[in-house]
This record gives sequence, C-alpha cells and structure tokens, in this order.
Amino acid sequence: MKKISCFLLLLVVSMSYAQIKLEGVVKDSLNNPLELANVIAINQGTSALESYGVTNVQGKFKLDLKKNSRYTIQISYVGMKMYIDSLITKENDITKDYILQPDNALDEVEVVYKIPVTIKGDTLIYDADSFKTGTERKLEDVLEKLPGVEINEDGQVEVEGKVVNKLMVNGKDFFDGDTKLATKNIPSKAVDKIQVLRNYSEVGQLRSVTNNQDNVALNIKLKEGKENFWFGTVTAGSGASPDNALYLVKPKLFYYSPKYSLNFIGDLNNTGEVALTRRDIRGFSGGFRSPSRSSGTTLNLGDNSLNFLTNQGNALEIENKLATGNFSYAPNSALDLSGFLIYNYSRILSRETSFVQYTNPDLNIPDEATEQSSTERSNQGLLKLSASYQPNLNNQLDYDVLVRSSRDTQDQNAFSSVIGNTDQLDEVSPYSINQNLNYYYTLDENNIFSLEAQHLLKNEDPFYNAILVNDPNDTDAFDNTAEALGLDTSLTNYNLGQNRRVKSNQLDAKLDYYHILNAKSNLNFTLGTILSRQEFNSNIFQFLDNGTLFDPIPTFNNGRVTNDTEYNFSDIYLGAHYRLKTGKFTITPGFSLHAYGNENEQFGETFEDNFFRFLPDFETRIQFKKSESLTFRYNMRNQFTDVTRLAQGLVLNNFNSLQFGTPDLQNALSHNLSLLYNSFNLFNYTNVFVRAAYSSNIDQIRSLTNFENVIRTSTFFNSNFADENVTVNGRIQKTFGKIRTSLNASFNYSKINQFIQGQQSLNEGYTQTYTPGIRTNFRDAPNINLRYRYSRTNNNQGGNNTTFETHAPSAEFDAYIWKSVTFRTNYTFTNQDLGNGESQSFQNWDATLSYRKNRDAKWEYEIKATNLLNIDSQVRNNANNLSVFTSETFIQPRFVTFRFVYTL
Repeated sequence: MKKISCFLLLLVVSMSYAQIKLEGVVKDSLNNPLELANVIAINQGTSALESYGVTNVQGKFKLDLKKNSRYTIQISYVGMKMYIDSLITKENDITKDYILQPDNALDEVEVVYKIPVTIKGDTLIYDADSFKTGTERKLEDVLEKLPGVEINEDGQVEVEGKVVNKLMVNGKDFFDGDTKLATKNIPSKAVDKIQVLRNYSEVGQLRSVTNNQDNVALNIKLKEGKENFWFGTVTAGSGASPDNALYLVKPKLFYYSPKYSLNFIGDLNNTGEVALTRRDIRGFSGGFRSPSRSSGTTLNLGDNSLNFLTNQGNALEIENKLATGNFSYAPNSALDLSGFLIYNYSRILSRETSFVQYTNPDLNIPDEATEQSSTERSNQGLLKLSASYQPNLNNQLDYDVLVRSSRDTQDQNAFSSVIGNTDQLDEVSPYSINQNLNYYYTLDENNIFSLEAQHLLKNEDPFYNAILVNDPNDTDAFDNTAEALGLDTSLTNYNLGQNRRVKSNQLDAKLDYYHILNAKSNLNFTLGTILSRQEFNSNIFQFLDNGTLFDPIPTFNNGRVTNDTEYNFSDIYLGAHYRLKTGKFTITPGFSLHAYGNENEQFGETFEDNFFRFLPDFETRIQFKKSESLTFRYNMRNQFTDVTRLAQGLVLNNFNSLQFGTPDLQNALSHNLSLLYNSFNLFNYTNVFVRAAYSSNIDQIRSLTNFENVIRTSTFFNSNFADENVTVNGRIQKTFGKIRTSLNASFNYSKINQFIQGQQSLNEGYTQTYTPGIRTNFRDAPNINLRYRYSRTNNNQGGNNTTFETHAPSAEFDAYIWKSVTFRTNYTFTNQDLGNGESQSFQNWDATLSYRKNRDAKWEYEIKATNLLNIDSQVRNNANNLSVFTSETFIQPRFVTFRFVYTL
C-alpha cells in the first residue's frame, strides 16, 4: 500500500512537470467579468477533451495543458456567442483573455464539443460520457467519478455533503424515496446527462417563499434513442460453493416515452448480492415527510418490528428474491400518475460468537461468552400510488398512499456461559397505511395558501417464545428471574411466550399562509395539529408440559404482567416566521406556540398532562458566492415518547431483558444548533463541505436498570441530568488533472447519564474517523482508488476507560483492456486494536473479469470471484454505556460464478 501511494505521488509530480497552465479572464463586450463561463481545451491531435474549467466570480479560468501541443479552445456562456480559438503550447505558461459577444440569433447553436460540467442557476449538469472510462456498468459507477458527488457507506448519493432524497429519470419519479434502486440498476451506457437540482422544491408555488437549500434532487437524462422502446440488461449465472450450487437471475428493464414510463427490476440469487437490504426497505419512505417536521414537536410512535441479529451482507448462507415495478403516466398536461411496487424475500443462516465484559466491577455482573446460530426469514411488500393535478399555475393538488406489509421470523439457538442453552423464536406481521394529501393555492402575486395533511394507520403484532433448560438439581442464572416472574419452576424447561399488539392512528396536518411583502421578504403563518392514538396490549405466559398455558404473577412491579393501555396525544400549534433577504444574507426568525394534551389509561387509572410551550427557531444563510454558503440554525424541540414506555405491565424484550413503563413520563426538551459550510469551486477544482451540530437534551427519558446476573430489568424516568452530543464531519476534494484526492473526517462526542443498580454515572464517548483517499480517472490507462480509514473510539464509563482503534486500508483497481476486456478488483484489510496490546484483523478481496466485443455489443461474459482469500469470519469490537464486547461473524466461503449479460 505504501509503495502504491508513493507511485501515485510521483505520478502527480511527473504530470505537473509535463504540463503548462493556460490562464486568463473571460469578459463580455462591456468589459464585465463573466462568472460560470465554460472553458474547454480539445487536443487537435487526439480529438479528445484535454482539460475543462469554469470561471470564478472575477471571470478567471485556469486549464492544465500538455507542452508542445495544438488545442482548440472553446468558451461558452448562456446568451453569448461561442468563442472558438486555436492555441499552440510550448514550454511556458500562457496568459490569454477572451471577450464574448451577445448572441441575438434564434437559430440553434451547434455545440462543437460536450462540456463536462455546466452550471445554470441552481442546476449543475454533468455530461456522463466525459467521465466514463469504459469499465462502468451502472449509474453508481459514473456518479462516484463526478466532482462534488459521493456514494456514502449506506449507498446513498451525497452532493456537496447533502443526501439526495429524490431521483428522477427524464423528469419522472423513479421509486420515490430511495436512490439505491436507481444507482445500482440503471445501465451506465444509457445515461447522457446527470442534473443536480440544488435548492429543489417539488411545489413551484412555494419556491420563492421557503428555504430549500437542504433539498437536493437528481434528474438522469437518457441518451437519444433510449426513449420509446425497452432498454436494460438481463443477467444470468451460476457457480458452486462448498455447501451448495449457486444461481442468479437479474432482469433490469426500462421503458421511457414523453407520456409514460415503465421500469422492472428483478433479482433472484443465493450469492449474497443484495439489491435492497431489509433495512433499506424498512426505511423506504416513499418520499413521505411529516407536515409538522418544522413545528418543533417530535412524537415517537416506536418500532415494534423484528430486530434481526444479522447484517444481511455477513452470513453463512444468503438467499434473496426481489421484484420491483415502477410506472408513471401523464394522460394530459395537468395530471400525473405514478407509483411503485416492491416485494422482497430473504432467507439467512448465520452464526456468531461474542464476548461481553461489563465495565463497572461494582455492579457484580458476570462476563458472558455466547455462541449463537439463527435462521432468519423476511417477506416484505410495499405499494405506493401517487397523483398530482395542476390545472394551472395557481392550483396544485397531490395525493399519495403508501401501503407496507411484512412477515418476519427469526429462529435462534444460543449458548451462554452464564445462562446455558436457549431456543428463541420471534415472529411479527406488521402493516401500515400512510396517506398524504396536499393542496397549494396562489390567490394572487402576494398571497399563497398551503394545506398539508398526513394520516398513518399502523398495526404491529410481535410474538416471542423462549425455551431455557431448568435443571432441578442445579441453580442456574435464570432461576431467580423465573421465581420473580412467578413461573412454574418444577418443569425441566422454562417455556416462555409473549403476545404484543400495538395499534397506532395518527393525523398530522397544517395550514400555511404566505404573504409576500416585497421581492426580498415574506411572512408565513401556520395553524397545525398532531392527533395520535395508540393502543397497546401484551401478556406473558408459560407453556406447561401438558400443553396448557399458565399465567404467571410476578413478585415485583405490583404483580402487573399484562398491558391494556390507551394513549392519546394532541398538539395544536400556531407558528409565525419572517423571511428576509438582504445582500448575502437570508434571515428567517420564527416561533411556534403549542397547546399539548396527553393522557393514558391503564389498570383503571387515567394519567393526564396538559400544558403550553413556546418554541423558538432561527436560521440565517450567508451566500458568499453562487456555489459557496454558510448556514446557521437553532431550534428548540419538544420530544414525546411512545406508548410502550408508559405501559406499566411487564414486557419481554427477550428472556434476559425485561421492562415496565412509567405512566406519568413527561416530555423531553432539546436545544439544537448546527452550522453548515459548502463550497463547490470548479475554478481550482476544490470542493469543501463541513457540518457541525450540538444538541442538549433536558428532562431526557432515561432507563433505570437493575441486573440479576446478566438478566436486565428496566423502567423509565425523566432525568434531571442534561445529556449532550457534539458532531463535526466534513469532506474536502481536490482534483489535479486526472487525479482526485479527498479527505473525509468526522468527530463525535456524547455525554450520557446512566443509572444502573441505583447508581448514577456519566458515560462519555469520543469517536473520530479519518479517511484520506486518492483516485485516478484516466480514459485509456488503468485506474486505481486508494483509501485509508482510521478510526479511534474512546469511552469513559465511570471508573473504566476503553479505547479501540481501527486501521482499514483499501484499494480498488479497474482496467479497460483492448477495448473489450474489463478487469475490476477490490481489496480491504481491517485491523482492530483492542487497546490492551491485542489486535484482530480480517481481509476482503473480490475480483471480476468480463469480456464484450465492443462497447455496443449485446452480449457480455463475466467471471466473478468472491472472498478470494477464503476468510472464515469477520470481527467487530465496540463499547456502550454498560459493556465492552467483541464478536466474530462467520461469512460465506470463497466461490466463483460465471455470468452472461444481455443488453437490450
């Protein structure tokens, strides 16, 4: 790795010596500098684009050119005639200015050469072919080569540090609410332009009266000829592993026309290649956003779905079935219809060993070693239908419905050094229906009305069963807990069961009125409400040997083992905001006044709380340049918990974790501050993003935890101790010709007050991560991407300190050989220092070799090797506010698959 880094450094130096600089200023006929003019240099000998740049606010540009070469210089600017110049370079740098003349012609201007990057207002346009080298296969491969664009660790697209939350193809929604289906499936050869829509607003009527600087969308423009007929790829393959035969089938079909579009993505395989993980689908928002997200109220409805043990990418066996469909249809210019359907099935066999060491010796909690194996099955389905009706510029009506359903099971066998053998079964079949209705009306040029309403209906029904061995001749760690639960202790097994059901019904609506005072300021008044109702039922029972059910009565928690709780919440609020643009500043102060009411009924008692709260917020943005800004935000938020923390009856999270709620819990209050800096500079090819955030939580809901051996019992209360969190993360990119360097860095500090065995202690955590990287983007030469990830985690847990360090160098290599062969490989070495002189490490190495006769060939043949070093397992170390743990997860063995890809 060190030798490769030195080689690339020498390559950068040698390239700099072999080049000269062309610098100058672009002006108009009145001698005014032109910002964001495009300047490109085309090598006359090779007819290839050699260098490109964009002028800065002073009209300056800078290009790197080869010595002793002939170039065509092309300069373009909206509304100006294109300037074309011939240039011969020698041994010295050149300074030359250009003056553009107004273009009054109505005829179409002939474009001499494609411009790699164009900026038009808030839209940034990349020409995809200018960044392709021939090894790309999907949209993601192109995106990660674009300056200012990143694919983060979760597979999301980030532009200038902001996550892209909407992706369109030819202006039509593509699986609204997630970008991974597009980036990992749209063929790269079909992509012509990538448009980054900054300050994006889905409602044109509100664009001038709202702050949209955090909203970023992508629009993928298809190449000519990719409309009005099907295109895409179909992949099929097979292989073998030590345990079973391997197979994969991946059809990806797309159809686009001006009036409608159809897309189908399928993925059937047992190779562990996951198009969408269970986590992705559970987090698939469908583009829904809460109308009250800016009101200052956060209401948590909880999540009672199944928390699987396994990361879907790391397991012994992984089988996936995915079928998705997306459509859009515009019967006329006023009406747009769209929707998608997603079905995903996964089956996973996993095995993991772990060791948990509790950090406070005064707690007398024994260390625990476990070995567990599980079979996990998940069936997930999503359906979204949308309609948008805009008969004229003054009216827009939108309606969306998202239906979500799943059936998940997890069958686990575990051995604990403290508890012994345990068999556990988790099952849940939740569903939800989310509806969104929005209406926007412009009365006149100074008055705009907006109505947004969202209704959520959710039903969750988790079932849990655990079987533990009970040896009458020996006292084990669970015996005391069994007696406290009131179980029958005379049986050879403790066979526990629990049924739970949580029904949630929530309406979230607001009416906004915008009054435009002048071109630089406007007022916004809001009337809104959140109405929520949750019903929670649960019971714990024991299966007896004769098949009957036994209802235990605990000796603690007042004998309450069942729940029948109804929780009603209401928030009626008024908000006011003033937005002012003055010079480089956009200032938006505001506040909301809330009338809260909540009550819960259980065990014949009613607990009620009604109060008012004033919540201020403030935002200011400094726009230094068109592509450089600094944004500061402050807001105060009121946070409310879900029904499960209010319910007084016992709940089994699992056999070694019990909880019971507190009915009179109060809300938590938080102060939140953030600072965001963005700079996208195509003059010196430098992109910078930095975000700093601080939050302080007052009256935070915390758990009171007690341990009996490793059996945890928790309840909840409002803590008088403030918890704090500080996060700083940033990225800088710098491009030198065909080489791009980057540095990602993040720091997090958290302060949490914990309460265990009746003792209060302070847990402080520090995590810092640095990832320098360097990558090349040569059109004809092989390319390499080197990264080095270093992270350090420090935890101060009362009287105990732990430190973890992770070193993870990685390399990706790709080459396009003889215009027909593509070779790609990636390697990662991960070493984890445990802070006690011991360390653990593992390696990942994959490679792909493919052949197609030429870029336009219909057939491609591919060999893919996974886990080339045949590593058995991966290790992970971490610490939380209670313990330090290490785990070893066993993964799929080395295997090779042979694939055929047909391009439509």
